[in-house]
Amino acid sequence: MAIIATKPGRNQFWQRKRTKHALIAYLFITPSFLGVLIFIAFPVLFALYMSLQQWDGLTAPQFIGLDNYISLFKDPIFWVTFRNTIVYTIVTVPIGTLISMGVAQLLNQRVLGLAFFRTIMFIPVVTSGLAIAVIWKWIYDYDNGLINDTLTLLHLPQVPWLSDPTWALIALCIIGIWQGFGFTTILILAAIQNVPDSLQEASAIDGASAWRRFWQITVPLIIPTLLFVTIISFVGSFQVFTQIYYLTNGGPDYGTSVLTFLVFQRAFVQNRFGEAAALSYVMFAIIFAVTMLQMRLSRNSVNAAAEFEV
Repeated sequence: MAIIATKPGRNQFWQRKRTKHALIAYLFITPSFLGVLIFIAFPVLFALYMSLQQWDGLTAPQFIGLDNYISLFKDPIFWVTFRNTIVYTIVTVPIGTLISMGVAQLLNQRVLGLAFFRTIMFIPVVTSGLAIAVIWKWIYDYDNGLINDTLTLLHLPQVPWLSDPTWALIALCIIGIWQGFGFTTILILAAIQNVPDSLQEASAIDGASAWRRFWQITVPLIIPTLLFVTIISFVGSFQVFTQIYYLTNGGPDYGTSVLTFLVFQRAFVQNRFGEAAALSYVMFAIIFAVTMLQMRLSRNSVNAAAEFEV
């Protein structure tokens, strides 16, 4: 039986070619890798290091262990901002998601000028946050604002939108819902359009109303998208900053101060960078824990939706 031997030169040729292709691939991904390393990995690790230090940005850092975390939880201002953040999240995320579901269902119909309405709805998402804050500051102005002028014409009392802590937080919630619902609506609309028409037609033949078809057929099938929308809305609610900085600067009486704004104040106003880094990691822990809880609680619903679709 003859044995066919491969030529060593041929194997070396292919080995060199594979090595060359690998080097080219690594060369292409190097800029992205360096970007992630410099702008994401290093700041995350440096923030962890700084959360264990006492540093004002000028003198040398001093290691104090977990004192930043301990003092943070003893600070009453932290609990006020934490409460404001939770209230903002509880108001904006569920209401924004429900509004997005309703608008997406309306946009799924065959109406005149549908593309125009979709474009108009998405404008707040791509508009600068500062420009939005400027517009809404005029709308909420107590003496010359659009809302209070309308209330005056209707002989109704004016509302101190930005001077009262409760009304100021409500005003920020309205802006948050208005600014974010366009993006979530597009996502939910895409999920609704993927629902098989055969299921809708079969349920309509069986006599199901449009409302019942939406809640018992459409909603179960778009649960994975609703889960994604809820998670990104929750994360976004913990990142609100521009509107608060321009409209209220955290006031009045810390009534609109949230965790992200407190991080800014501790780091760049009070020069307490160690406490700001500790607060950042507390925010990360909260977002991570709630996101994992959401995914765990919704896992059964997602599996049920997949089985229903099959």
